[in-house]
Amino acid sequence: MLEEVILVDEKDNEIGTEEKINAHNLNLRHRAFSIFVYNPSGNWIMIQKRAKDIYQSKGLWSNTCCSHPRKGESTEDAAHRRLKEEMGFDCSLKEIFSFVYNVKLDKGIYENEYDHVFLGKYDGKPLPNSKFVEDWKWIKYGILIKDIKNNPDKYTYWLRLCIDKVVNEIIKN
Repeated sequence: MLEEVILVDEKDNEIGTEEKINAHNLNLRHRAFSIFVYNPSGNWIMIQKRAKDIYQSKGLWSNTCCSHPRKGESTEDAAHRRLKEEMGFDCSLKEIFSFVYNVKLDKGIYENEYDHVFLGKYDGKPLPNSKFVEDWKWIKYGILIKDIKNNPDKYTYWLRLCIDKVVNEIIKN
């Protein structure tokens, strides 16, 4: 079964659906979410290295989890579903902001997303699904931000765009 994404306008109003790879190849704006899980004891954030077999941003370090809601599924429900599928755990999540970005990535694939950013607290060990995740680690916020500035090509585009705002939100919580 082909996976579809929800196409949206500039205000996140649903305007249709499209097969996921087609939406990325055709540069169609669609709804997405990014999850950042942190451990409040020690200023740690969980990041993952994307598997080498996925369709884009292969082998890059990224936020804890990200994906797309399905037709008829709330973005928050999709975030919980995907966190379990990808990282093997669930935790409470809170939407902290959203943003829109459009960029051409490797192999002519576009990311044109209305991205809802969720924050969660967790202090356990994930059980990542190797289909999606090559590696994972807890990293201190400051070290992550410094490494992104020094080595941006090791990280996904969307992580680089929003990490400063995410860390500011974590510090406020």
